[in-house]
Amino acid sequence: MKRIIIILIAVMTMTTMNAQTLTERQKNLAVCACLMAQGDMNRLEPAVKAALDGGVTINELKEAFSQLYAYTGFPRSLNALGVLGKVLQTSPEAQWQEGKPWTRPAEWDDARRAYELGTKNQTQLSGRPFNFDFCPQDDYYLKAHLFGDIFASDQLTPADRELVTVAALMGMDGVAPQLAAHKGGAVNMGNTKEQVDELCTWLDKEGYTLHSDWQKGVFNQWYAQYFVGDSYICPVNPANLGEGEQTVLPTVNVTFEPGCRNNWHVHHGCRQILICVSGRGWYQEWGKEPIALEPGMIIDIPENVKHWHGAQKDSWFQHLTTHVKTTGEESNEWLEAVTDEQYNNLK
Repeated sequence: MKRIIIILIAVMTMTTMNAQTLTERQKNLAVCACLMAQGDMNRLEPAVKAALDGGVTINELKEAFSQLYAYTGFPRSLNALGVLGKVLQTSPEAQWQEGKPWTRPAEWDDARRAYELGTKNQTQLSGRPFNFDFCPQDDYYLKAHLFGDIFASDQLTPADRELVTVAALMGMDGVAPQLAAHKGGAVNMGNTKEQVDELCTWLDKEGYTLHSDWQKGVFNQWYAQYFVGDSYICPVNPANLGEGEQTVLPTVNVTFEPGCRNNWHVHHGCRQILICVSGRGWYQEWGKEPIALEPGMIIDIPENVKHWHGAQKDSWFQHLTTHVKTTGEESNEWLEAVTDEQYNNLK
């Protein structure tokens, strides 16, 4: 009996370790990285303050913003460092931690050592030797500089560096292959898969990966029963109309969190127009193949056509919606939900 209890305790301990969750420090670093990558300095400023209040050190933020120049470019790196400097200057009374003193890595004075360190780090991150023979220049930059010079600094651990990188790539468009590679790399550098998955889900859920000039609005409580997942609505009012004036084409911005979609439904007495403005989504008519939606695309939905629309599972999505009256009385007929099986099989 005693032996069984010991085995159970060991199994429970291993399960707890494998399911280790992210710390608040890691989340704060990730938020700053994600907003920095988007160039969203307005949201970055309070995020920097929250990170410092939460125990992230000044030197850790400097290191994160410096490292990310390799992924986001010098302009956004320098702008983020500018935000950090502004926060420190305007809050001299704050008791924020400076952190471990920065020291010049020895590899900076020995190109061969930097290259060897970078090759080792890149191999560990990739899970195998990686050689970009197609472009020797980039192959050298990756090994000698990114994974050599930059990773040589001891301000962040390799595990933290990869969480920061994943968070930054989560905030960027057009980098799906790199994001997938670094999610795997984050595990290879010391994080658990559960931590990486939690990070991506949390950044999505909290709205940090929603990079858009269109306001998110308020929770769509009025139609929540007809949605799987959370959606938000924000009226779009013409700038030239004064108080009391009404537009002939009332328009609303609808924001879908990743994986959110509305039920199958039908519009009677009108056509619905969708104008996609941010993120990636889906539109499907009954009996037809789904259409993947991107910013700039327009959907014109005839009256009495059964359909649904929403976000793709790994992206926020926003579209403007309006209705053009046709004949008879306007109404919505809400039908069954789009099942998880139907949704998850979309390609």
